[in-house]
Amino acid sequence: MNDITLPPILVTGTHRSGTTWVGKMLAADTRTAYISEPLNILHRPGVFHTKVKYWYQYICEENEADYLPAFQELLKFDYRLWDEIRSLRSRKDFLRMGRDFSIFTNGWMRRQRALLKDPFAVFSTPWFAKRLHCKVVITVRHPAAFASSLKRLNWFFDFQDLLNQPLLLRDHLEPYREQMQCIPAEDIIGQAALLWKLIYRSVHAARQLNPDFIVVRHEDLSLDPASGYRDLYRSLGLEFTPRVEK
Repeated sequence: MNDITLPPILVTGTHRSGTTWVGKMLAADTRTAYISEPLNILHRPGVFHTKVKYWYQYICEENEADYLPAFQELLKFDYRLWDEIRSLRSRKDFLRMGRDFSIFTNGWMRRQRALLKDPFAVFSTPWFAKRLHCKVVITVRHPAAFASSLKRLNWFFDFQDLLNQPLLLRDHLEPYREQMQCIPAEDIIGQAALLWKLIYRSVHAARQLNPDFIVVRHEDLSLDPASGYRDLYRSLGLEFTPRVEK
């Protein structure tokens, strides 16, 4: 039986920075339960029962009442089956429900350690560490590679999702209000550059106050994954077995 006193793990960073890859590789330890993006505005209600209005939703003490109970349920692997059933609209939804229900059931029965992969939690890492006792892993990808990835996928970013969050502006982004307001809607590269700067300046500030936060570079892990992940496993108290290495 696993030790449920081990803290949950949060893997975050910008989207398209390798959070999925890092999360999946950490979840190769069978004592973990991989839960994807509860703060995605399109998340499933069975996984996370609170509505998320904005991309990169910011959570802090002032607004935690809207999110803390839902995260506490999630970390107990309390899956809201009937909410999920009522929301089903397609075969894809049904298959996703089966996957998520299985993850939550196994997590609860086998007393696994929750591993949250969520790039949209990146501004809220201090809250996750303080209120949910998460071990925080933050991925960084070279800004040119990040911008190139968004351009290839034709993924624009609407900065109104950040501008519409007064608490986020107050704590992190007020100096950049004008830049966010002026960025052209069709300028993917400009959007990527600004978003990368905003996110990783907040990461730098958070890490100064939380030196135990782990920051990993996508490029370093790509060049030497076995050594990189071995070190990461050791830092998180995970077991780097031959199966994991393979």
